[in-house]
Amino acid sequence: MKKTYNPFLPLDEYIPDGEPHVFGDRVYLFGSHDKEGGDQYCELGDYVGYSAPVTDLSDWRYEGVIYTAKQDPAGSVGQAFMYAPDVVCGNDGRYYLYYNVQGGTIEGDSPISVAVCDTPAGKYEYYGHVRNPDGSMLRRFITGDPAVINDNGVIRLYYGWSLSSRAAEAHGHKSSDQAVQDLPPEVLKESLIAAQMMLTHKSREEIVSEEDSIVMGANVVTLADDMLTITTEPIRFIPGEFTAKGTSFEGNAFYEASSIRKIGNIYYFIYSSQLSHALCYAVSKYPDKDFTFGGTIISNGDVGYQGRKEEDRLNLTGNNHGSIEYINGQWYIFYHRQTHSSTFSRQACVEPITILPDGSIPQVEITSCGFNGGPLPVEGEYPAVIACNLTNGRMPHITNRRIVSDIPFITHGDNERYITNIKENTLIGFKYFAFDGPTVLKVMTRGKGNGSFKVSTDEKDVGIIPLSSSEAWSESNVVIDIQGAAALYFTYYGSGEVEFLSFRFDAL
Repeated sequence: MKKTYNPFLPLDEYIPDGEPHVFGDRVYLFGSHDKEGGDQYCELGDYVGYSAPVTDLSDWRYEGVIYTAKQDPAGSVGQAFMYAPDVVCGNDGRYYLYYNVQGGTIEGDSPISVAVCDTPAGKYEYYGHVRNPDGSMLRRFITGDPAVINDNGVIRLYYGWSLSSRAAEAHGHKSSDQAVQDLPPEVLKESLIAAQMMLTHKSREEIVSEEDSIVMGANVVTLADDMLTITTEPIRFIPGEFTAKGTSFEGNAFYEASSIRKIGNIYYFIYSSQLSHALCYAVSKYPDKDFTFGGTIISNGDVGYQGRKEEDRLNLTGNNHGSIEYINGQWYIFYHRQTHSSTFSRQACVEPITILPDGSIPQVEITSCGFNGGPLPVEGEYPAVIACNLTNGRMPHITNRRIVSDIPFITHGDNERYITNIKENTLIGFKYFAFDGPTVLKVMTRGKGNGSFKVSTDEKDVGIIPLSSSEAWSESNVVIDIQGAAALYFTYYGSGEVEFLSFRFDAL
C-alpha cells in the first residue's frame, strides 16, 4: 500500500461535509465541493465521487463528476451551489442522492432535492423534490443538510438547521449564549421569529403556524417507496440552542450537519453542535424520539480533548460536518478541516474511533495519520500541510468568512500547497511518527525570516534547524534521535516570516 495520511484525498481536492458509505466491497465518500482558495461555500457547483476498496484505504479513486447543480431545474439559471449531500440505496436497488441547491431560482431555505443512479458513483439524474402527500414541496422547518437511512426497508430522512449565538457573535453581534437564553420568554420568542423570517423568507404567519414557533432544530420524516413523498409529519427530535435549556443537549445543542447511523438496535445521530467545530452524537432506541446527548467525537481544534479549553485550540476552527462508518473491522469518524484562513476551502480527514461496550464513543484527537493504522513511517518526504496542529497560541474560531488575522495557515500557489505566515512562536505539529533511533530530518522553507525551527516531541527538545532568508525553497537539516511513537513539533523562533513546504527523513 502507498503512504497515506490526513488529508487522505489529493492535496488539491476539497471535499467537506463527508458522508462515507460502504456499498459492496468499496467505501464511497459523498460530500460538498469547495474551490481551492474559494470565496464561498461549495463554489464549484458540482459533486465529485471518490471511492476505495475496503481492504486498501490508501487507494482512493477519483470517480469524476457525478452530479451538477445545473441538472436541478432550480439550479439551471445563474450560479448555483449544492450543499452537504447524502446517499442511500433504495429498496429497488438504485442509489438516491439527497441534497440542497441554493442560488438560481431559489431564495431562502432551499427544498431537499433528489437525484438517482443505478450505481453509487455513476452519473446521477435529477429525480424530484421531497414533497408532502399533496405534492407540494416539503418546506416545514429549515430543510437543510439532509441525511437518509434505509432502516430495514423503511426510508427515513433527517434534516434541519439552527441558529447559534456563536455564529451571531462571529458576525459581530455581541451576545453570549447565557444572555440570549435568559431573555424574557416573549422577547426571545419574537427575536427568534424575526430571525427565522430572515433565514427562510417565510412570513410571520407561516413561522407562527409551525411547531412552537421554532423552525430550528433536527427533524425526521419517513418516505414512501417513491423516495420523494413523506408519509409522516416532521418530528422534532433534537433541539437547537435556544430550546435546549434543561435537556441533555444544553451546551451541545443541534446546529447543523445531520447524519444518521444504526448500530445494532441503537440509532446514532451525528451532528455539529452549537460550538460549530465539534461533531457530537446522540443515541436512542427509537428513530424519532427519546434521543439523549452522547458526547463529542471530534473537534477540529481538539477542544474538549483531555480537557482542552477553547482558548487553547490547536488550530484555526470553523464549521465541521461528517459521520462515522465501519470499514473492514474498524470504525472511523470522517470530518473536515479549514485551510486558506477561511471557511470556504475545507478538506476531508479521518480518524479511527472506538465504540465501547456501553455504546459510548470517546473523543479522539486530530492526527496526521488518517487511514495509516498507526504512527507514520519515518522514511521519505511528507508535505508540511499534513500538520494536525498549527497555532501561534491565539487561533480564532471563524464562521462563514475569510479572516485577515495575523495567524499561520495552509495556502497554495504555483501548484504547491504549503504553510504560510509562520512567525515567532508558531508551533506546527505532526502526530504521530514511529521513530527508531537517529535520522536526518530535512525541511524545505523560504521567506524573509531569519531564525530557526526548534524540533521537539511531547517529552523533549531534540534539535535546532537554522533557517535563513531565501526567496526560493531552501533545504536545512538536523540529526535527531527519537525512540518509539512520538509527535513531531516545529516551533519557529526568530524575526520575519517563514513558509514551510515539506520535510523528509533520510538515513544517516
